Amino acid sequence: MPKIGNIELPDFPLLLAPMEDVSDPPFRRLCKLHGADLMYSEFISSEGLIRDAIKSRQKLDIFDYERPVGIQIFGGDEEAMAMSAKIVETVQPDLVDINFGCPVKKVVSKGAGAGVLKDVDLMVRLTKAVIKSTSLPVTVKTRLGWDEDSINIDEVAERLQDIGVQALTVHGRTRAQMYKGHSDWSHIARVKNNPRITMPVFGNGDIDSPEKALEYRDKYGLDGIMIGRAAIGYPWIFNEIKHFFKTGEHLPVPSMKDRIEAARNHLIWSVEWKNERVGVVEMRRHYTNYFKGIHGFKEYKQKLVTTDDLHQLLDVFTEIEQVFGDYQFA
Repeated sequence: MPKIGNIELPDFPLLLAPMEDVSDPPFRRLCKLHGADLMYSEFISSEGLIRDAIKSRQKLDIFDYERPVGIQIFGGDEEAMAMSAKIVETVQPDLVDINFGCPVKKVVSKGAGAGVLKDVDLMVRLTKAVIKSTSLPVTVKTRLGWDEDSINIDEVAERLQDIGVQALTVHGRTRAQMYKGHSDWSHIARVKNNPRITMPVFGNGDIDSPEKALEYRDKYGLDGIMIGRAAIGYPWIFNEIKHFFKTGEHLPVPSMKDRIEAARNHLIWSVEWKNERVGVVEMRRHYTNYFKGIHGFKEYKQKLVTTDDLHQLLDVFTEIEQVFGDYQFA
């Protein structure tokens, strides 16, 4: 069973990826309900935390029912990373995770996220600064390397473990790939099979079905899987994978009623956590995923993404239930 510090995880845990503007407490709550074993906050800018930027501070909200839960930080300055780790510690998450994988230009151009893959010495210094400033376990999420010609995950894993990193999650793409093409887990398996590596190694990238999760578990021999985009609007994926591992059979697909209940709860929790205006607007990006591929749904989707008032939205859900309650999924 993989352990991170004192956190005991089940055999082959399923982790929910930190995703910007997605992995907030309402979304994490749904994923936890449906079987996620370890979750992370959205990534938080170390400079933003120190400046007391409200959005950064709000991302520190964690709740006991989510545990174990990690808070993920990013940045390119040692002092800022050390200070932000101290701030993170005050809300008592179970671990601190460092993002060395985000490929987005505005992050990379600050020498943070995947930008650090070009400079492993800097990555080590930044990580050391965090480890020194907190008593929490420190983990890292990164990519294979900057591009095909500079895959350096083997060196990265060894050097991070040597300074005290307690688990590593690797997205099986390079920075140059962004989210395109296929992830290549053979490099992650090589890290796991390195006799020097004793920390848990988790794989991330392209897991979107129980079959694929099983295939990758058996083929690559990692300690667990992190799931990101496949969980958006579909938190059931965690329990579906676990059930498939145990039985080789599929759980029934979530019914229309299940989907309506999940989307409605997600909306209510978002409004409770953020406030009505922000909660209503930020939920709009999720509806497409909850109600994907449903014949004749266009008119209702339109209502969901244009209605501003919570009570009216709840009426729309009631209407959807009346019209589509018995909808059969193929």
